[in-house]
Amino acid sequence: MLALADGHDSALNEIMARWRGGIIAFLYRLTGCHETALDLTQGTFVRVYTARHRYDARGKFSTWLFSIATNLARNHARWRSRHPEVALPEDDSRLDSAPAPDDAASSRDQLAAVQQAIAALPGDLREALVLSVYHEMPHAEIAAILGCSVKAVELRIYRARQQLREKLERPA
Repeated sequence: MLALADGHDSALNEIMARWRGGIIAFLYRLTGCHETALDLTQGTFVRVYTARHRYDARGKFSTWLFSIATNLARNHARWRSRHPEVALPEDDSRLDSAPAPDDAASSRDQLAAVQQAIAALPGDLREALVLSVYHEMPHAEIAAILGCSVKAVELRIYRARQQLREKLERPA
């Protein structure tokens, strides 16, 4: 990042190669949509480039990067709440052509239930949980990304796990 800030634009390629996968995964878990995650990832790296001269090397780069991605995801969520989308009916013909074994179907159903339960969490709880569980970040770094205290991060993760447990234990 220091090379990019010093005017070596090619350093952005190295940053993108190193961090792209993690940012896409993080944003996918926040948004629940792969295409949106890709768009927001691209936006994240555009912001990294445009803000390269304001980067403060005293902090961790990952904290700064995930803060940018988090803010873009929040902006997107606000925009989506003001612009609801109407879902089109799915084409079920491809589902009939290749039936999956029962155990694979059960596993997919469980995964879908967990993903749906995570997506249904309030944004602040979902962000803290995803950064902690999927990206294995320490609570102090999550606090810096989310702009809150370490205790608030711990409470958000606790509440997120409680809500997930309640949603997943409840019979459908």
